[in-house]
Amino acid sequence: MIAITVQRTFEGLTFEEVAIARLKEHAPAVKPYRLAFSGGKDSIVIKHLADRAGVSYQAHMAQTTIDPPAVIKFIRKYHPDVFIDKPKRNMFQIIEKKKVLPTRMMRFCCRELKEVGKKGDLVITGIRWEESNRRRARLPYEESTLKKGLFFVNPIIDWSTQDVWDYIRRFKLPYCCLYDEGYNRIGCIMCPLQGDKGMRLDAERYPAVYRRYLKTIQRVIDSGSNQLWKGKTAHEVMEWWITKKW
Repeated sequence: MIAITVQRTFEGLTFEEVAIARLKEHAPAVKPYRLAFSGGKDSIVIKHLADRAGVSYQAHMAQTTIDPPAVIKFIRKYHPDVFIDKPKRNMFQIIEKKKVLPTRMMRFCCRELKEVGKKGDLVITGIRWEESNRRRARLPYEESTLKKGLFFVNPIIDWSTQDVWDYIRRFKLPYCCLYDEGYNRIGCIMCPLQGDKGMRLDAERYPAVYRRYLKTIQRVIDSGSNQLWKGKTAHEVMEWWITKKW
């Protein structure tokens, strides 16, 4: 991301008031904010903060085709105003096209399925510094390095996970049931960002999706286009994907 050098400080305000001030400060004059809504805890909070700030926005969920059914159900029940945007290709078609599986360092799936903002958009996100080393380099207000003219406002970038949950409980905001069923984060089914434990949990919970991953891996093996997978079975490749060990 390209840093926007002009950053205002909000002395004397609580972290919650700072988040609202950020949203008000950068509120676009012509078109509404585009609010990136996933159905996870962070997006629930930024949507509530945007309502409190009184800024104009349209909330969009970028459907990845491997979203947990509970997440879609939650959004439709509690956030019917969110637009669910369907992608041009599903996850398995993308993997087959790329001839490789996504990893923590090679997140082509996010670029194609989730990062859908365009030039002229000002997007509210729920990213936070605490989440990863990469995100510690992000700023409360910044321009995309991939799409010139696309800007982001990250109002809760300096919040901790505890801050997020405290906010949800204080305002009694509904949240997806998966958080009460062993999930610390909500994302795509078998997303590698959740680690091997989370990937195995997904494989057990969503066997049909797991089998579809295996079929897609087999098609890539049969095409002979991935030399690293040559001579491997789909199950061996799957185990490597989960553990990062052959």
